[in-house]
Amino acid sequence: MTRIYLDYNASTPIAPQVLEAMMPFLTSKFGNPSSSHSFGVECREAIEQARERVAALVGCAAGEIFFTSGATESNNMVLKGIAKAAGKGKHIITSRAEHPAVLEPCKHIERFGYTVTYLPVDRSGRMDPGDLEKAIRPETALITIMHANNEVGTIQPIAELTKVAAARGVPFHTDAAQSVGKVMCRVDVLGVDFLTLAGHKFYAPKGIGALYIRQGKHLPPMLHGAGHERGMRPGTENLASIVGLGAACDLAGPLLESEGNRQRQLGNRLMEGLKTAGFKVHLNGHPKERLPNTWNISFEGYNTSRIMEALGKDIAVSAGAACHGDKVTASHVLVAMGVPPELMKGAIRFSLGRETTEAEIDRVVEILVKNLH
Repeated sequence: MTRIYLDYNASTPIAPQVLEAMMPFLTSKFGNPSSSHSFGVECREAIEQARERVAALVGCAAGEIFFTSGATESNNMVLKGIAKAAGKGKHIITSRAEHPAVLEPCKHIERFGYTVTYLPVDRSGRMDPGDLEKAIRPETALITIMHANNEVGTIQPIAELTKVAAARGVPFHTDAAQSVGKVMCRVDVLGVDFLTLAGHKFYAPKGIGALYIRQGKHLPPMLHGAGHERGMRPGTENLASIVGLGAACDLAGPLLESEGNRQRQLGNRLMEGLKTAGFKVHLNGHPKERLPNTWNISFEGYNTSRIMEALGKDIAVSAGAACHGDKVTASHVLVAMGVPPELMKGAIRFSLGRETTEAEIDRVVEILVKNLH
């Protein structure tokens, strides 16, 4: 049986153009970017070109981009950095639907005297800017709200939220790991002070990411060593992967609109195919303000384990709930959204990519019809 991959929010393959850009830096161009000789200089120049490419995609100056190992590190740098600085106060605001890469650092800093407010989201997964306004205190040191949710694809009204934050003088961070490379995500439009991105979510290698830090904003380094990344992230740079991240950003920009439209149509095809086949399906997340590739679908009358069994090991999707006998451990995101228990237990995330075809979508529907009906 031909394998079908519909789990692109978990990870993407390295694009051929990205791999091509990386190859010289895995073979002949191996110098240390901090070295002053020609071997090092050519590698330093490659890093700075990559920095410019990342900056171009997210709408900032190259000097505001710092390379990291990925979204988890970038998020920790902001949250723990703010906590370590502790200049303004010991209060942080986030949402109940964040990724663990934000929620876990929040829990960690609560152990050191910080108070964290976890704001609710509505049935579509969106936050109310009014709730944020009410939650801000004189001692609020940071607001961190993700741009697009990894499970249901809902896009938050970040530009509205940052206006609320700016009016009260509170720095704003957004985890944009799932949105950069898929939808327009520019810091000059969003108005954020810090932005996290992860390469392997849009066809760059795993283990590489970046953090945008608005000029004039400062974080203390989490690690200490030599002065790499202008003192923010010591350690010899992951050269080939940085080059790959730059190439992925260069590739993503021109594809945002066309791929977004194509993947949205494929998702609609999936939903309509399932409905036509007689399944009672419900889309979780905002119907419009959402990632075009992310389709979190609840199958009424089925549980997740049964659906996963029907799909088999060769169809890659993500479970929206963990089933153990009669007990269902629901996603914290679906719980925060108030999805009814009978729908939470049958949730599956289909996340599409550049390689996804109509034939693959139709085949998935056929398999579900054959094995579930």
